[in-house]
Amino acid sequence: MDFAGRVVAWQASHGRSELPWQNTSDPYRVWLSEVMLQQTQVSTVLGYFARFLERFPNVAALAAGTEDEVFGLWSGLGYYSRARNMHRCAQEVVARFGGEFPRTAAELQSLPGIGRSTAAAIAAFCFGERVAILDGNVKRVLTRLLAFDGDLSSAAQERLLWNEATGLLPPAEDRKAIARYTQGLMDLGATVCLPRKPNCMICPVSDLCGARKQGAPERYPVKTRKLRRSAQSLWMLLAHDVDGRVWLEKRPARGIWAGLYSLPVFDSREALLETLGARDRAGARDEPPFVHVLTHKDLHLHPVAVESRGVRPLAESGGWFAGAEWRGLGLPAPVRKLLVSERG
Repeated sequence: MDFAGRVVAWQASHGRSELPWQNTSDPYRVWLSEVMLQQTQVSTVLGYFARFLERFPNVAALAAGTEDEVFGLWSGLGYYSRARNMHRCAQEVVARFGGEFPRTAAELQSLPGIGRSTAAAIAAFCFGERVAILDGNVKRVLTRLLAFDGDLSSAAQERLLWNEATGLLPPAEDRKAIARYTQGLMDLGATVCLPRKPNCMICPVSDLCGARKQGAPERYPVKTRKLRRSAQSLWMLLAHDVDGRVWLEKRPARGIWAGLYSLPVFDSREALLETLGARDRAGARDEPPFVHVLTHKDLHLHPVAVESRGVRPLAESGGWFAGAEWRGLGLPAPVRKLLVSERG
């Protein structure tokens, strides 16, 4: 049996089948899961997936929802550009395709936030198209299988791996095998071919694996380009009114935490204090600073608490929110963490 045949057989007997986005050909559910699972663990996604479907059961409902609603349900998943693109994508599916997802990977890639691998997953699972996926887990499986030592930080090398991945697919006429093979690769990467200490002894293709024959599966995949990390210090105004409500304002459409509700943010303590009236400024107190880690940057956050007696502590944008109100908003993770911890 060839590689694809083994993966298909293994998935049928040992692969995952209990996840709520499996065993369906509904492109909306497959797409929603694919977007949520980008850089996020399955265990985290399960609850968010259920809540999204309850509020937005189909693509038309999502398209008709507001960005604030989408961000509120997404709050805590991080990488909010995914949520923004997801909302835009739903609107385009309705506007351009009459509420029906296009049936080919090429057309799916024309939609916001759908890259080549996500488009291929939807097309393979829902429409049986013979197209390869290449997410992080699958890259690991295939580079080890092929002992592919091309540097995947190079676009040319990644294109070569795409070609190899396409060549390994089951035949186009076997649509059911295409879907099960695609799921099988995902399952192998998630449960067997792990980044550290892969479980080669239970792998259905271990005798075909070039990396195992070399005795060095953890060498793969090869990616030499390192992300440059940076650091930034920000001061956040934690203002409460006499009723205990907190002041939040919506962030601009570009920049950090774009489109989310947030405590007002400043580049220095002095700039924060300059926005306050004399009485509020005199009562300002520093809360313990903390660090929030982003993919490329460490944010050193300095909350400054104020019991505000004014109607507005700042600016034209924003408003006072009670706990029951801000909990349903799309908030940056460190802001939500701060507000929750403050309430004990």
